[in-house]
Amino acid sequence: MEPILAGKNLVKRYGRVVALDHCDFELYPGEILAVIGDNGAGKSTLIKAVSGAVIPDDGEVTLEGKKVHFTSPLHAREHGIETVYQQLAMSPALSIADNMFMGRELRKPGWRGTYLRMLDRTRMEQFAREKLNDLGLATIQNINQAVETLSGGQRQGVAVARAAAFGSKVIILDEPTAALGVKESRRVLELIQDVRGRGIPIVLISHNMPHVFELADRIHVHRLGKRLCVIKPGDFTMSDAVAFMTGAKEPPAELAA
Repeated sequence: MEPILAGKNLVKRYGRVVALDHCDFELYPGEILAVIGDNGAGKSTLIKAVSGAVIPDDGEVTLEGKKVHFTSPLHAREHGIETVYQQLAMSPALSIADNMFMGRELRKPGWRGTYLRMLDRTRMEQFAREKLNDLGLATIQNINQAVETLSGGQRQGVAVARAAAFGSKVIILDEPTAALGVKESRRVLELIQDVRGRGIPIVLISHNMPHVFELADRIHVHRLGKRLCVIKPGDFTMSDAVAFMTGAKEPPAELAA
């Protein structure tokens, strides 16, 4: 099977610091790929390199087998790649519908949209409500309420719904449960499974090993700027995964990147 999103020999340097050292990466259709690694291992730089936030110094990125060169996250969005960052990148004072359509607002048809640039708020609100309902976020009653009035889990749900609504090919989630409580974390995990059930492959960056082993089909272990190995949750324990990413234990030779 050909990967839907891949990076080959990716290199990124910041002065003398090598953030990516000839790193490889593959995401296959319909899977959840977890990316784990110690702090400073280069996980975020890898994800930014394949989502357009960082331009690698060397190597190539391919999407559906075709070489692409993303110059910005907006460029990656146009190709169907959506990223939910740990900071969520939402405007608290704006409504849920406004946040979902930020940067891609719908205009009214005809001369009102073309010349007066009037927004079609009715259509945006209907679309936002449909996407929230699709992911089981019916507890949000008012689509026009400000995001700052939502709980942490609801905000994360809106961010995931936005990514699922516009990410037609790949969704990347960076620490989606880092600042959430137990109940809200469970709801976000259910959202992730719902999104995967719709056939959209997901990259999950997380330090939470129970969540990783519950959700992931494969686990990309990142260490010292490159892929150390790729393991399957059923073949190894959480202790093995932590030992691999910290250097306490070497992975089997046949799994080494």
